[in-house]
Amino acid sequence: MTLPPSQGTLVANSSAHKGSALSAAEAEIAGQQAPAIVREYLDAFPDYEATPLVCLPGLAASLGVASLDLKDEGQRYGLFSFKALGGSYAVARLVHRFLEARLGRKVEPAEMLSDESKAVAAQMTVACATDGNHGRSVAAGAQKFGCRCVIFLHRGVSRGRERAIAQFGAEIRRTAGNYDQSVAEATETAAKEGWTTVSDFSWPGYEEIPGLVMQGYTLMLEEIFQQASAPYTHVFVQGGVGGLAAVVAGYFHDRLGENGPRIIVVEPDRANCLQRSATAGQLVAMAAEQPTVMAMLECYEPSLVAWQILEKTADDYLTIGDGSAIKAMRVLADPVGGDPALVIGESGGAGLAGLQTALSDATLREKLGLGADSRVLLFGTEGATDPGLYEALVSGDTKTALDGIYNHA
Repeated sequence: MTLPPSQGTLVANSSAHKGSALSAAEAEIAGQQAPAIVREYLDAFPDYEATPLVCLPGLAASLGVASLDLKDEGQRYGLFSFKALGGSYAVARLVHRFLEARLGRKVEPAEMLSDESKAVAAQMTVACATDGNHGRSVAAGAQKFGCRCVIFLHRGVSRGRERAIAQFGAEIRRTAGNYDQSVAEATETAAKEGWTTVSDFSWPGYEEIPGLVMQGYTLMLEEIFQQASAPYTHVFVQGGVGGLAAVVAGYFHDRLGENGPRIIVVEPDRANCLQRSATAGQLVAMAAEQPTVMAMLECYEPSLVAWQILEKTADDYLTIGDGSAIKAMRVLADPVGGDPALVIGESGGAGLAGLQTALSDATLREKLGLGADSRVLLFGTEGATDPGLYEALVSGDTKTALDGIYNHA
């Protein structure tokens, strides 16, 4: 079963807020000073190390651009996703607050790993809904710091991703419907039970914790600035509910201002809630459509905090089809021109798919200003978070995998 790459749709950010400075609260979440806040808690994460920024000169030459770098998050904390920086960090901040309140004293982050701290943290329960990677990070953080964890999975989350979450000791609860419906059920249940919801999705009245999740991602941006050999002209970053895209766009905007790169947010053509919001000029939700192979990006409503930052800092919104995402996975797994082979999952390759889609269309290429002098940054946001699905998609034996996805098996 082969899906052809699809023609992308491009929408420019025409918001009246575009170019505005981040508010103080937004800068604390996504600005250039945010990584310093995150680093205050790294003693609770002794396994922290920077992920590689991989230079792909062979692929750049084949695409006709000057340079191409990919931040490989498939190696982050052994959780195979950039979301390891968000959910676990938010859990750490919340457990730290809980410990200081219960113990009545200042608690150093390193103390959170002690038996005494874990015994106190065991009185706390964290919960969230997830497409896979965020829940895995929350579960890993809960296990690390000793609190109970309940993860809600909608029917489209693969069994492989369910097993990956369950190995951290989380209780799994399956829900009917899509991701947005699982968020509602998780939030309602947590409120009733007195649990703490650790969501990467924000709505009115629930903004602080998603902000902490996003703040954790800024460590990755700081790493990129330390690793990059030259400034970028273009950044293609995945959409979803907008958390990562807002951090990427917000950080570049806050640090470089008008001298920053063009930020293109890439979404599945079946789940383009950010693009639709840009078209409407306000945050809008969309009806659920046929599932997409890019499971981590199958979101139908933007996160409020993320959207408010994106209105100021994103430049364009570009859609891609499932066939384009699968093609990008295969290109990264079977590289050209001596580039290293990279294990990047179906959502992780969306940025490259967006770049390929734009370069294959003369109109899109011109509108985005892409050419021989372009220096492009991509995010490999995940590795093989479901190894069986990854192998099926990369090897070309896709029929069973895609049938399972499209039928919510």
